[in-house]
Amino acid sequence: MSNTSNRKLVPEAMESLEKFKYEVANEVGVNLKNGYNGNISARDAGRIGGNMVKKLIQQAENSMIGR
Repeated sequence: MSNTSNRKLVPEAMESLEKFKYEVANEVGVNLKNGYNGNISARDAGRIGGNMVKKLIQQAENSMIGR
């Protein structure tokens, strides 16, 4: 069985997700620089990812309500 966890289902969305990541990082007070950010703490990385997921879920729920 192959590992497909890193396969992008919609490669065209990568640029938008990258922009979204920087927007969320700014909102939660984490200063990301362009390129490699492996020096940030796991806590900060989790805050960014967690808030991204939270906002994407809210957006999906809001679009379902409008149907």
